[in-house]
Amino acid sequence: MRHFLPVFASILTFSSLATSSLTMALPTPEISRVLLVQKLDCSNPENLPQQSMNRCAELSYQQADKKLNQVYKQLTAKLEAPRVKKLVAAQQAWIKFRDASCKFESSEVEGGTMEPLLFYGCLTRTTKERTKSLQ
Repeated sequence: MRHFLPVFASILTFSSLATSSLTMALPTPEISRVLLVQKLDCSNPENLPQQSMNRCAELSYQQADKKLNQVYKQLTAKLEAPRVKKLVAAQQAWIKFRDASCKFESSEVEGGTMEPLLFYGCLTRTTKERTKSLQ
């Protein structure tokens, strides 16, 4: 029994080290996503695999949303408080409409691999339209 305990402790130590090093060797989803973004060329997305096309559509939406937020902030800085309040209410209603409309539009292929592409494409298009109307 005396010899068993040190041997058992050694086995546990080595097995836990092997498990943790195996876990650390596997890429995390965040690292995989960063690597995907670094290697992704969205200049010609129609020649990419579907997952990459979806990611390009998401990145395009993020850029459009960033531009919209810049224009929105510039506009609110120019308006007086009563008009800012009305703009905020209008913008919140527009966001709900946009999201619901794009969910409906992409539901044509719901559950399919093209759903994110259609959803983000719709978000991008409507966000750019809203940006133009606020400018």
